Amino acid sequence: MKIIVPMAGRGSRLRPHSLTVPKPLIPVAGKPIVHRLVEDIAKILNEPIDEIAFILGDPAFFGDDVVKSLEKLATDLGAKASIYRQDLPLGTGHAIMCAKESLSGPAVIAYADTLIRADFELDPTADAVIWVKQVDEPEAYGVVKLNDNSEIVELVEKPMEFVSDLAVIGIYYFKEVGDLKNELQSVLDNNIQNGGEYQINDGIKGMMANGKVFKTGSVDEWMDCGNKNVTVETNSRMLGFLQSDGIELVAANVKLVNSTIIPPCNIAEDVVLNNATVGPNVSLGKGCHVSDSTIKNSLVQTHARIKNANLDNAMIGNHVSFDGNFTSISIGDYSVLE
Repeated sequence: MKIIVPMAGRGSRLRPHSLTVPKPLIPVAGKPIVHRLVEDIAKILNEPIDEIAFILGDPAFFGDDVVKSLEKLATDLGAKASIYRQDLPLGTGHAIMCAKESLSGPAVIAYADTLIRADFELDPTADAVIWVKQVDEPEAYGVVKLNDNSEIVELVEKPMEFVSDLAVIGIYYFKEVGDLKNELQSVLDNNIQNGGEYQINDGIKGMMANGKVFKTGSVDEWMDCGNKNVTVETNSRMLGFLQSDGIELVAANVKLVNSTIIPPCNIAEDVVLNNATVGPNVSLGKGCHVSDSTIKNSLVQTHARIKNANLDNAMIGNHVSFDGNFTSISIGDYSVLE
């Protein structure tokens, strides 16, 4: 089994946090999004993973440190890491084809801006599986249309009229991913574009036209990491799941001085809390110092220094210095104070 992970985008909806850190590497509940996603997929599949192929963007943004972290992720799962580059943002189908050398055999394709909680087995009668989640507002999503045999017969993007309430979440299984490769090659050769880009859906439609059977897979939880608000919400939900799983979320060497942690919280190593109340639903990255502050429902990355603050629904980046009593400010591009 292979896992193919397109992650070339810069994550403009998550600025300023994705200006210097690729969105898939922003930590949620103490672990980068892509690491958590790949590990969860490997756990769900419950079979050996031979290769994990990552499709990255500009080396100036997805540099050597990113490559090393992804190589370690694959190695820790007993898999070979393959690194590919998508030099131009030409769509999901184009990104997948940048990894064409790895497109053979059974594979899961997963986009690295979503997290799931699920327990399922692959349908042996299906040529492919598209994972979906029932949603309240299907007109805001891409959805699947099913026939009487519960097979997917059509993909509809943001339908104006009701088609189904099963939204595509961006995770796919192909019994033979080479079939998708062949169809996407035809998409590229014939310059079939939607919105000026080459899309995976056109390759899937080609497979359906050739008689390949697509079934749905369902997930218990689908958590988006597309923008700041939903990422903070996802962090809170993931902390709750991890706490229920009995996972220890607070590092042993956290220093507490007249401070309280209200679970669930993920508190990394070398964090210092002085006259602070943290939680519930807070992640603090390594080396953070928090003093004279209250923080809840928030995600703070590494080595931040926060004082005199009352934070709720906040997302703070690496090496940030924040004083709630500020009179002098130095803020970079795309920063937001509300």
